[in-house]
Amino acid sequence: MGSYIRHIAILTLLLAVTGCIPPGRDEYAPPPPPPPQLVTDPLVLGTAPDKAPASTWQAAPVIPNARSVQSGIYVVQPGDTLRGIANRTGAGSQIIALANGLVDPYIIHPGQQLKITGGRYHTVNSGETGIAIARAYGASWSEIVTLNALEAPYILRVGQKLLLPSAAPSDPANLSLEQRASAFTLDIDDIVTGSQPALADGVSAKEPSDWRKAISPNTTIATPAGFSGKFLWPVDGTVLSSFGSKGGGKINDGLNIGVAKGTPIRASADGVVAYSGDEIDVFGGLILINHGSGWVTAYGHADKLNVTRGQKVRAGDIIGLAGESGYVEEPQLHFEIRKDRKPVDPTIHLPKRG
Repeated sequence: MGSYIRHIAILTLLLAVTGCIPPGRDEYAPPPPPPPQLVTDPLVLGTAPDKAPASTWQAAPVIPNARSVQSGIYVVQPGDTLRGIANRTGAGSQIIALANGLVDPYIIHPGQQLKITGGRYHTVNSGETGIAIARAYGASWSEIVTLNALEAPYILRVGQKLLLPSAAPSDPANLSLEQRASAFTLDIDDIVTGSQPALADGVSAKEPSDWRKAISPNTTIATPAGFSGKFLWPVDGTVLSSFGSKGGGKINDGLNIGVAKGTPIRASADGVVAYSGDEIDVFGGLILINHGSGWVTAYGHADKLNVTRGQKVRAGDIIGLAGESGYVEEPQLHFEIRKDRKPVDPTIHLPKRG
């Protein structure tokens, strides 16, 4: 009898607990699996991944100092130099040269009339990068590159004046974090053209390293002087998506090559690592190599990075391991070849495969 009463009590308790569970519980979907995590080789940075150095565009915060300049005509005086005129008017010397058809060595003569291009100009300070400057103003760095006719190797100089896009907010200090984030974009071209810290006049960029070691994000790295133009396949796999238009407005700037996870990724040619990280979400683990003469290769969706910014690499060196980081659902390598900022069809420059 006592046993029977205990069973009844237990059953009553279970029914009571069941009644506390919200209805429809069995319809709840299980939580989604966590996104793939990029594994960074600690030997690359000499420290744990969570203590990796800041990105170059985060290392030297930019304080907006833009000055508005009126359009007009400046009459050259005896003893004037192009830089002196730029300092006097507030406009950038490169913009003045561009607007007046002046070329190196920028010879000017007393009485010559120079067109001054109006707008807002930011004066570059030590260690600032192009990307950081664009972010500080909520502007597009690629538009700043075009406006100022910047060319490779895209190294800014302390004191240089950059013309800002007219659409850039007039008071960036009042931008909310959300507005600043939405105005800031980061893509391969931004990193290639805007990730080098500014140098003082007379200071040379540091020579690249022959070994994987941490390089200060405030350090400007010298890039190769020239390139032979020969490339190797970075992996051996099946081309999942070729170069060019995919329809519906979608364009592939390179090749997507299907490989097994963990497949070694090899440098396609000699060069210097311009970037190694995972801050462009779509590509996940990404490596950019500057080969000189305007040539750059990109390697995306890596699961592991074996190189660091400023490191020299040789064609065939293992620079990382393939995976499915970023916006892909199967292991693969996204591979690009760029010349003078423009993506080109890699199959034209890679050896023919049997």
